[in-house]
Amino acid sequence: MKITIFGTWYVGLVTWTCLAEVWHEVMCIDIDQIKVDNLKKWIIPIYEPGLEELVKRNFKEWRLQFTTNAKAWVEFAAAIFSAVWTPPDKNYRADLQYVKAVAQTVWKYMTDYKVFINKSTVPVWTGEICKEIITKNTNINFDIVSNPEFLKEGVAVRDFMLPDRIVCWVESKEAKKIMKEVYKPFVRSNRPLFFTDIKSAEIIKYAANSFLATKISFINEIANFAELTWANISDISKWIGMDNRIGSRFLHAGIGYWWSCFPKDVQALIETGKDFNYDFNIIKSVEQVNEKQKLKIIEKLSQKLDIKWKTIAIWWLAFKPKTDDIRDAPSLAIIDSLLDSGIGKIQAYDPVAMENIKSHYNSFLHKEKSLKQNNLILSKSNYRALKWADALLILTEWDAFRMVNFEKIKDLMNGNIIIDWRNIWDKKEVRKYWFNYEWIWKSFKG
Repeated sequence: MKITIFGTWYVGLVTWTCLAEVWHEVMCIDIDQIKVDNLKKWIIPIYEPGLEELVKRNFKEWRLQFTTNAKAWVEFAAAIFSAVWTPPDKNYRADLQYVKAVAQTVWKYMTDYKVFINKSTVPVWTGEICKEIITKNTNINFDIVSNPEFLKEGVAVRDFMLPDRIVCWVESKEAKKIMKEVYKPFVRSNRPLFFTDIKSAEIIKYAANSFLATKISFINEIANFAELTWANISDISKWIGMDNRIGSRFLHAGIGYWWSCFPKDVQALIETGKDFNYDFNIIKSVEQVNEKQKLKIIEKLSQKLDIKWKTIAIWWLAFKPKTDDIRDAPSLAIIDSLLDSGIGKIQAYDPVAMENIKSHYNSFLHKEKSLKQNNLILSKSNYRALKWADALLILTEWDAFRMVNFEKIKDLMNGNIIIDWRNIWDKKEVRKYWFNYEWIWKSFKG
């Protein structure tokens, strides 16, 4: 089947690559010529395990192409996906300018029946907005489809190829037929394809992310209380997670929810509620707990030493393992707070996110905290970041770094404080080296 997709970031990249992998003929459109030229050279703008290999294979076999020429490729396919970014605006509402731009491009160049498939995360009633944009400008028949994505960065390719569920809203038999054709390879693999109404389809993604965010903020609230009572949050999380009505996922206490979709979707749902005079009391509390949780690690650090003029090492800066995405990563809030506190030096390392961190802090908006001032040093290795450090902060749980040389860490550091906010190490093993080691809500001092 011939498919055109607008957008070459996380959702777009994974969507068009995986659809090509199941032998659809896919054309990807982006307005950025440099990005398109790089994709033709297999230079992928994000880090996602398995993605580069799939892009290369499907590009070589001509099932996957890239262009900035919207006209030719709107005409090319009956199924047109919008997988563009919907960032929060200054009021935390989902910014729909890119979604609207795709709808405007479709009506401008469509010459026959098209299905406009919204893959981006959008507020309820966005389908009606897109429908109005196209209807006002053309008499050609078309359909709007809502098809939310449920991808997790770091395992996005697997999530697309082996989905828990595929949700669609359609308003005609023709649109339903096309969507069944798009997802036929997945349905054959016993992956469920559900059809619902458009309002429900648009709310589903926000509801799912907000519920998961609620689980995270809930367990962090319990963890803060457990600390005051000297209870063990690991045991608490483990045993309540064994209740099959609750489940164990997203019950790991720590730095709070942090990847870009959770903060923006929680905030967007709160703002959308205002449009309908509805106050999301629980979800607002979830957001408030999370904002406090981000900087709790600095509170812990400040209890152990006067951080002024000290050197602090930070390991791992992306919001989760196996990605270079730093959007809304807690590392940014923590680094900013440390810099504002008169820290002597921050020495940071991440396996894949260094370039994004460098771009962020050398951008126009952060010139006052530029890397050039040497307050923030991006180290070439995790061990180099430790040299003369007074403390080490662990922010992400990379499996590859669970086994480290603690003797080497001890020799490199000036101090002995380690705050492991992801519980990646065995506390008993760390204690052998006389570290002042704090994992999540239990302190072990050598």
